[in-house]
Amino acid sequence: MPDSDLLPTLQRIADALERLAPPPPAATVVTAADAFIWHPGGRLEPVPKVSRVEIGLLRGVDHVRETLLDNTRRFAQGLPANNALLWGARGMGKSSLVKAAHAQVNQEAPGALALVEIHREDLATLPDLLHILRETDRRWVLFCDDLSFDGGDASYKSLKAVLEGGLEGRPANVIFYATSNRRHLMPRDMIENERATAINPGEAVEEKVSLSDRFGLWLGFHTCDHDTYLSMVSGYCARYGLAISDEELRREANEWSMTRGGRSGRVAWQFVQDLAGRLGKPLN
Repeated sequence: MPDSDLLPTLQRIADALERLAPPPPAATVVTAADAFIWHPGGRLEPVPKVSRVEIGLLRGVDHVRETLLDNTRRFAQGLPANNALLWGARGMGKSSLVKAAHAQVNQEAPGALALVEIHREDLATLPDLLHILRETDRRWVLFCDDLSFDGGDASYKSLKAVLEGGLEGRPANVIFYATSNRRHLMPRDMIENERATAINPGEAVEEKVSLSDRFGLWLGFHTCDHDTYLSMVSGYCARYGLAISDEELRREANEWSMTRGGRSGRVAWQFVQDLAGRLGKPLN
C-alpha cells in the first residue's frame, strides 16, 4: 500500500488515541484562592469558600488553640515552626482548629497563607505536590484530615521522608498539619502484632511509631465535660442569635447529648443546627 494511502488511516488512529488519552492538567494559578484541594496528576483545585468555624467558637481547647495559632503565625512570618499532629477524641474540633487558625492568620495578614488539603489515600503523590509548591512564592499549610495507617499500608514511609529526612526534605515554604484519633497514627493491635511477630520486636515497633515523632507539635484533644459542652452550645446560640431561655437550652442540650451517647463539639454543633431549624433561623 502506498504511503499516501496509509496517511488517512494513521491520522484516524492518532485522533482516536488522542481522544482516549486524558487531557493534560490545567495549570493552577496559586494565587487564585487561599485554599485548595490536591488531586493526583498535578492539579490544585481552588476552594472559593472553606467550610469552617470561627476560632472564637472553639471552646474547651484553649491551650492547643493558642499553641497552634502561634505556630501558624510564626510560619506565616517566615520564622521557624513545627509540623503539627492534632490527635485525640472524636468531634472535639481538630480539623476545625486547623481551618480556623488558617483563617485567623489570613485575617491578620491577608493572603499570607494558603491551605492545601491532601486526602489520606493520595499521600503517595505527596512528593509531586511538594515539587509544585517548592517553586512558588507562597507559604503553604498542607492539611491531612483523619490520618491513620493499617496493616500492610506502607505509605507512611513516604510521609516520614517528607516530614523529616530524604535528600530534599520538606520545602521551607511548606508545613504539614494532620489530625488523627490515634497518637501514634496506628491501631494498638497493629503495634502489638508487630511486637509479637517480628524477629526484632523493638526495631519493628520503632519503625511503626516513629512517624508521629516527625511532628514537632503533639496537640491532644480530650472529651469535654458537662460545663464545656454547655459553653459550646451557648456560644453558638449567642453567635447566631438563637432566642431560647437558658433553662430550656440546658434541658434540650442535655437531652440531645444523651441521645448521642456523649458530649463533644460536634454534638454541640449538631444540636444547634437542629435547634436553629426548629426556630426557623438560618445559620449564616
